[in-house]
Amino acid sequence: MTYEVDKTEDQWRAELTPEEYAVLRQAGTERPFTGEYDATTTPGIYSCRACGNELFRSETKFDSHCGWPSFYAPTREDAVELRKDRSLGMMRIEALCAKCGSHLGHLFDDAPQTPTGDRYCMNSVSLRLEPSGESPDPS
Repeated sequence: MTYEVDKTEDQWRAELTPEEYAVLRQAGTERPFTGEYDATTTPGIYSCRACGNELFRSETKFDSHCGWPSFYAPTREDAVELRKDRSLGMMRIEALCAKCGSHLGHLFDDAPQTPTGDRYCMNSVSLRLEPSGESPDPS
């Protein structure tokens, strides 16, 4: 598949840290409860760390207690590409950046406490938060 941002793997390796490359380009997963955005409540916009595509807004982030930042909806329906993932002997839905094809995490339909029932379970290393300058919600 061809994406709007189309680079060779050598170009991605040169631009990303080894950890970013392992997750974004090789569908790796960071360890739970270790990512910089797991517990953050900073208001702002979460974009793809590889290409800058806007993916999620802090208003849709929620604490799912799973160890990774979780969101119940992307900013736009076409911001995230969904693909069947049959790796590790199970069936999951992989979430990729629709602009560059980088691996973000997975989508699960196990969040009844949210307006959509969905949990976009993302790797912090796949995201970059641009704070909006507002104060975090104290709750």
